[in-house]
Amino acid sequence: MNSLKIFTWWFLVGVLMATAIILLQGGIRDIMLAGEPLWEVKLMELLTPIFGGGLLGGCIALILDRIRKPDS
Repeated sequence: MNSLKIFTWWFLVGVLMATAIILLQGGIRDIMLAGEPLWEVKLMELLTPIFGGGLLGGCIALILDRIRKPDS
């Protein structure tokens, strides 16, 4: 259960960090200025790196937690 808490927390942190980077790079502005509907290609272009950032954060946190405290 502890691993699930660690993964969830760092997954959310990774999602927020990826979203912040996309905002800084102007990705949200590009979507708002695009003439296409939001649910088409542009939405998947954003969700993939956001979800990937969350997975990266969660997995790295689990690996570092496993290294920090070896099994008894």
